[in-house]
Amino acid sequence: MRVRIDLAYDGTDFSGWAAQPGRRTVEGELTGALETICRTSGLRVVVAGRTDAGVHASGQVCHVDLTPEHLDAAQGRRDRSPEDALLARLRGVLPKDVAAHAVTRPPEGFDARFSATQRRYRYLVADDPARLDPLRRREVVALGDRLDVAAMDESARGLTGLADFAAFCKRREGATTIRTLLEYSWRRTEEGLVEGRVVADAFCHSMVRALVGAVVPVGQGRAEPGWPREVLRAGVRDPRVKVMPAHGLSLREVSYPPAEQLARRAEESRARRQL
Repeated sequence: MRVRIDLAYDGTDFSGWAAQPGRRTVEGELTGALETICRTSGLRVVVAGRTDAGVHASGQVCHVDLTPEHLDAAQGRRDRSPEDALLARLRGVLPKDVAAHAVTRPPEGFDARFSATQRRYRYLVADDPARLDPLRRREVVALGDRLDVAAMDESARGLTGLADFAAFCKRREGATTIRTLLEYSWRRTEEGLVEGRVVADAFCHSMVRALVGAVVPVGQGRAEPGWPREVLRAGVRDPRVKVMPAHGLSLREVSYPPAEQLARRAEESRARRQL
């Protein structure tokens, strides 16, 4: 049976999502918890978005395939469903910086990674020392320059659409950098923070933090609003684009199509993209 798990985590003390030998990762903690509960080994967890080291998530989604024997081990007493039992036991086993929000049986054809239609990230910046809150130091990046948010927003919106985002991605052999950036916007929140909203069908490695690093110079008055668009068209990494700190970034939401479209969406996502 395929099981969907919705979860959140503070990425500060993790070396990212993906399991790595000798390093503490979210995948490693979750897989270890599941194997303990199900009294097995070799489980494979598939995630919607593989976050980098230090990046947080409040709306992460993953799936794992379990056998009846796994579910029996997790369920224990029979006064609750296997999903409810697995959720309760996960909450008792996972470390304090990982929270399981829901465990459900998804519709046929669901794949946490390939069925997703979009991922939404948030980036938080404090550009006023008076707005710095020590309680939020793990999720807000402090900058010394007062930012022109309107200029950043104008610049960011010029990057949306289907394009090759090679200029903002860390290349991987055999992987495409073509993505559809559905939304990229900036605003000042009621509490005075500067908030970036970035939505795409998918992201490549370091893409979101590089996109943020491209428009921050615009907000600081060191680049024109059209400059990030020029970088995009050039198609190569520009040393003037700084990859921003990880702790300001969080995965907020993963969206999926209606149940009858899940399998088709997964098939489309597996195909290599072209412009």
